[in-house]
This record gives sequence, structure tokens and C-alpha cells, in this order.
Amino acid sequence: MDGRTGRLLERLPLAQGRPLLGCSLAVVLSTIALGVRWLLADAFPPGFPFLTFFPAVVLSGFLFGRGPGILSAVICGLLSWYLFIPPFGSFALTGGAGIALGFYVGVVAVDLLLIDWMQRGTAQLRRERERSETLAERSRLLFDELQHRVSNNLQMIGAVLSLQQRSVDDPAARQALSEAATKLQTIGRIQRQLYDPSGAFQTLDRMLPELVGDLVAASGKPGVVATVTVDNTIKLPADTIMPIALVVAETIANAVEHGFAGRDGGRITVQLETVAADGVLTIADDGAGPPDGFAVAQASSLGLRIARTLADQMRGKFTLERQDGGGACATLRFPLPAQ
Repeated sequence: MDGRTGRLLERLPLAQGRPLLGCSLAVVLSTIALGVRWLLADAFPPGFPFLTFFPAVVLSGFLFGRGPGILSAVICGLLSWYLFIPPFGSFALTGGAGIALGFYVGVVAVDLLLIDWMQRGTAQLRRERERSETLAERSRLLFDELQHRVSNNLQMIGAVLSLQQRSVDDPAARQALSEAATKLQTIGRIQRQLYDPSGAFQTLDRMLPELVGDLVAASGKPGVVATVTVDNTIKLPADTIMPIALVVAETIANAVEHGFAGRDGGRITVQLETVAADGVLTIADDGAGPPDGFAVAQASSLGLRIARTLADQMRGKFTLERQDGGGACATLRFPLPAQ
């Protein structure tokens, strides 16, 4: 049963709350059944007095409710008894007439009971569905509000740390506070984009370009240009997207701070693609690049250590290498989760 049929059944009986209309329509159906029975009397063999009346009773109960169905059953039974059960033109209760009427009463009673039971069940299902939809909408609103508050709180903490670093004289402490504030504000910016109350997998074709654009705009280097290419067939859960976003943030921050040191600009290329059964994120820049003999496993940079830790959590691998033409190329390879 498709959705439209289900919604139609939920509106039955059509005359609910309007008993006079339902009873009037039941009388009309009973009259039509009488006319059809009268016209086809010669075509029917003897012994079928109720043949056209059963549909009228069933339709009356199905379309207009229990009361109109009972009224139609009574009218059709009396008409059949008087006109089509011998002796014709009377309500004499002979043995054969009694058996026929008993059969008729049993059949229409079962039909009307089943119809009434079905409609009561459908009404209950409709009420439960409406209640579930109301609860789902309320849960979605609460979830959105929670995510909004979490995002705002993270960004507020980041702002507080940024203010705090101004009162710290130690350069190392100022740097640590600055990096912590930047990370919290980055997480806060992407928090509200990632989480869906349905838990559905998401593509990164919208979120990743927006994130890279925000990071470049906040870098303080107006000449930095970023290009983002995303395979929109890759769909990931939120708990995988968040580490990817943080790796992007750490790598771009590293490129701006070290690769473009002493420069006002540069070019950054971000690409997310599928290779075999893995997702591969590549972040390349045309900056100074890592020094000779650089090994990311021994890097002391907090950002690179965070990137390696996040890659390990994703059961992936993070590398940072010098490109042949100059600049650095960071690669995060991770297994794609089952859809």
C-alpha cells in the first residue's frame, strides 16, 4: 500500500461527525442496489435475493461508517425480504425465508464488524503517526538548539582564550593559547554543519569549500588562494567528517605559518577523492616545503601531531612530504565506512 492509499484510508469514514449525511448517502446506495437488482432480475437464477445488496452494505460501512452501514443493512434486508424472497410482496417468514435472512444477517454483521475494526485500527495508527511526527519534530528542534549552543559555547571559549593570551607575557604560552583558541573556534564553526539528527551520511562538497574559505580568510594573508575539489559520491558519518575537517584546518594553518612565512600569499589545493576502497585527502601548497630529511613521525609541531593522532583514530595514515617542484603535500588516506 503506497502513501497516497494509506492517507485515503486514514480519512475514512468520510461522513465522520456528520451522521445525517452518512445515513442519507447509505439510503442512496441502497436505492441504487435495489434498482440494479430489479433491472437484472431476469438475468439472475432463483435464490439470489441479496446479490446486489451486499455491495451497498459494504460500501456504506466502508465509506460512511458503522451507523450508515447498519442502516443500509436493515434497508437492504427488508427490501430483499419483501420483494425477492417468496412469498413475494410480504414479510411472511417461511422456513426458506428464515434461512436466507439468517445467512444475510450473518454475512453483513461479519462484514461490518471487520470494516469497523479496520477503521478503528487505522484511526489509532493515524493518531500514533501524528504523535510520532510531533515528537520527532520536537526532538529535531531540541537537537538543533543543542548543536547551536555547543557551537556557540566552543566559539565563546575560543574567544576567551584569545583575550587571555593578550595578558600573557610568555611567548610559548601565548602561542599555545592562540593555537587552542583557533582550534576551538574552527570546531565551533563546523559543528553545526556536521550533525544531523537522522544520523545520515553526508557529502563534503559544501562543507569542505566553506571551511577552507574560512581558514584562508582568517589566515591574515590576503594573497592566499585556495582551490577545493571534492568527489561528491563520498558520503561519510559525522564522526569521520570532524577529524577530516580538523586535519584540513591543521594542515592549512601549518602551510600558512611555515610554508608561506615571509610571503603575503600562495596557492593551496585541496582534493578529496576515492582510490580503491579508501578516501584520499590531499592538501598541497606552493610554499617553502618541509626541510630535507623531514619525517612527519618525528615532527614536533602540535598541529602535525594532532593530524597524526586523528589519522590513527580513523584507522588511516597521514603523511607530509616535499613536492618535486617545491612546496608541501599532505595526504590523509583512510578507509571509507560502509554506507
